Amino acid sequence: MDTLGSGNFDVIVVGSGPGGATVARDLSRCGKKVLILEWGPGGPIVGNLAQYARELMVPGKSLLLTNRMLGLVRAITTGGSSVFYYGTCFPVPLEMFAAHGVDLRGDIEEIRRELPIGRLKDEMITPMASRLMESAQRLGFDWQKLEKFMYQDRWKPEFRFGYYGDPSGVKWSARMHVDDAVAHGAVIVNGAKVTRVIVENGVATGVEYLTKGEKRVASAPVVVVSAGGIGSPVILRNSGIEDAGYDFFFDPLITICGTIKDVALRGNEIPMSAGVLMKDEGYIMTDMAIPPSNHMVFTAQVARLDKLFAFRHTARIMVKIKDSKSGRLTDRGGVRKKLSGSDMDKLLHGYANARRILREAGATGIYKTWYLAAHPGGTVKIGQLVDADLQTRYRNLYVCDCSVIPEAWGLPPVLTVLALGRRLARHLTAQETVRVNDAEEMLPHAAVA
Repeated sequence: MDTLGSGNFDVIVVGSGPGGATVARDLSRCGKKVLILEWGPGGPIVGNLAQYARELMVPGKSLLLTNRMLGLVRAITTGGSSVFYYGTCFPVPLEMFAAHGVDLRGDIEEIRRELPIGRLKDEMITPMASRLMESAQRLGFDWQKLEKFMYQDRWKPEFRFGYYGDPSGVKWSARMHVDDAVAHGAVIVNGAKVTRVIVENGVATGVEYLTKGEKRVASAPVVVVSAGGIGSPVILRNSGIEDAGYDFFFDPLITICGTIKDVALRGNEIPMSAGVLMKDEGYIMTDMAIPPSNHMVFTAQVARLDKLFAFRHTARIMVKIKDSKSGRLTDRGGVRKKLSGSDMDKLLHGYANARRILREAGATGIYKTWYLAAHPGGTVKIGQLVDADLQTRYRNLYVCDCSVIPEAWGLPPVLTVLALGRRLARHLTAQETVRVNDAEEMLPHAAVA
């Protein structure tokens, strides 16, 4: 068994999505030696269907099916799902985290100053998105432009949104943080699937991982697991924390579609340009542009063959709900979960409202697509399996991703996970300072510089 980095790294970060990438970047900028182990590939973002399929749509790896045939997607690549996400930024539920002793306000302010977060310029709202927004507002919905993680000054009218990854760099992704970390000395190993954390006398000392069919070991005094809502609990179970991966959420969604003959989709449609949070009802509705390939799949799934070639005139609204915490993960990361009666009621309520908006917009032939899920989390909850500092029962083993969110969610979690990563990096830096100071106090005064 080969050993990587014994004594050479201060921190191992497992996974490179928004949480892990933020921890790695912030610690690297502070001079820490960071090793990033990423299961997926690296390399340039080319933004084509082949890359999208390899990194987001591999059955049993990035594309999972529940025991009720509900599809769940996650990206296995450097930068995680943020490479393929729709770049929408929703506020952090500060009260939820404050109840667990976690204050994220300062971290959120820093991130908002640093990253390109803002509502789209008017010229970036297309006629189809405008038609849906105006129709929703006429019906009394507070349908407004949504904040996006986008460098809008880089946008041009000919820009095609990065559904398959954005090589133009208009859409921010966590891969940018990874690149920053590497520029400051971090080392990333791609194709490295971490299987377990090595724990000695209750303290994390490294990880085991597989690469090219070989088992290897990497050592460091601190380990941060950021492998996502599915990956992190599986690693923790293999490391002795057997109660990870139960009673979780996964944000189920459907899309509702209709044909509007006098409006055509443009090549520069930006999904989730605008929408409304139905907080009391427990769901959100947004416009939902998708690439033609996805339209074909979703439409064929529900046997609407008459709509297969109606892509350019298809208006689409997404309904995504805050589902009930339930279910379990298998030891291999299989998803065992069904939608509750209240979950189905939320989806049907959203479906009815989306139909109203589409009809108001002049749509005909309205139908809904099959169930999907995104943002699995709550599998390693704060207050249950990690403390307010995101540390597990094992000292120096931390978790930082969507899995630590303690309650049902229903919204894109990127800003929240970024804030958790920023806070954890500050904590680890402070802990290192404490350790150094303690060590100096134990030395004879003459030995202290």
